Amino acid sequence: MTLDVFEIRKCDSCGLRYPIPITRGNSPNTRCPACMGTTRLILSRKLITESKHRLPAASHQKHKYSVLLDNIRSAWNVGSILRSADGFGYVHAYMCGITPTPNNEAVKKTSLGAENSVSWAYHKDAVDLVKKLKSQNWRIIALEEDEHSIHLMEMQKQGSEINALLIVGNETTGVDPHLLDLCDAIYHIPMHGEKKSFNVAIAFGIAAYALRD
Repeated sequence: MTLDVFEIRKCDSCGLRYPIPITRGNSPNTRCPACMGTTRLILSRKLITESKHRLPAASHQKHKYSVLLDNIRSAWNVGSILRSADGFGYVHAYMCGITPTPNNEAVKKTSLGAENSVSWAYHKDAVDLVKKLKSQNWRIIALEEDEHSIHLMEMQKQGSEINALLIVGNETTGVDPHLLDLCDAIYHIPMHGEKKSFNVAIAFGIAAYALRD
């Protein structure tokens, strides 16, 4: 399926203003999706399929970044993390424990194809995996509110030749304490409202951006 343009339409009956992506060779249904009333065309634009601000591919960057999903329950969160990982140039995702993989249709639905650009692997035991990565000189970073964690904005960048692994944990119990013991650094995102934490996919996006050069 190829999308060429999109239209903005407005309903003459209920006033709903909404976009319609136009697929090549197909005529769109121009009835209002809210009330099925008649709509009129407001504007038509060509879809932008390539970012004008694309950075160098991950394979050409100085550092390699990977993410470890430690017992994430929600397939929707996993898919969202994969999509963000692609956007931030992360080269690999480790799914550990009960974390669903891209073989799950719900993961694919939210990753929107990112599982094809971010390589991934499944591991039953995240602790064994991280011990191996540490032996290969990976810098291990966890996102968790812990007595040893520090403000995310105080994150220190790694050296030019060091690869980094960012760990995010279970939505309820957080990162496995034994993983935290293996970390070179633990960071938390300060909260300004009543909730004690962000959704794990949102938190990953914030931390992934902060970690980038």
